[in-house]
Amino acid sequence: MSLLQLPPLHSLKLSTPFLHGSSSLSKTPSSRPPPTFSLPSFFPPIRAMRSMQGKVVCATSDKTVAVEVVRLAPHPKYKRRIRKKKKYQAHDPENQFKVGDIVQLEKSRPISKTKTFIAIAVPSRVSKKNEASSEELGIPLESQQEPLPAA
Repeated sequence: MSLLQLPPLHSLKLSTPFLHGSSSLSKTPSSRPPPTFSLPSFFPPIRAMRSMQGKVVCATSDKTVAVEVVRLAPHPKYKRRIRKKKKYQAHDPENQFKVGDIVQLEKSRPISKTKTFIAIAVPSRVSKKNEASSEELGIPLESQQEPLPAA
């Protein structure tokens, strides 16, 4: 037998007021619920970094594209705006995007360790400068006018 006799464990009673939530700190003097703060309805929801636009730089993986997003940020010392590039992995379920495509990245639940965005097609911008310039004033260009008959 040992010199030190300990009582059995089931007979030990821990009498601390913090067990089972019975402390005086957890009880509030009034039964009022804590105040909840809500923004008025006319404020738009904050959607920081939910969507970005970038260019596909790698499309070799199955159902995954690497998209390079370019943003302008001020230089820490010189305060001149410089381009900062970052690559994101995005989910492309139909493998529809090729290298060079412009895509929109939408935030979603994590799909894998590195993929938390879904790539969405962006409609290409078609420039109609030639048509718009002549129709802008409604006057036909000199080259489009019929020559006047010689008198």
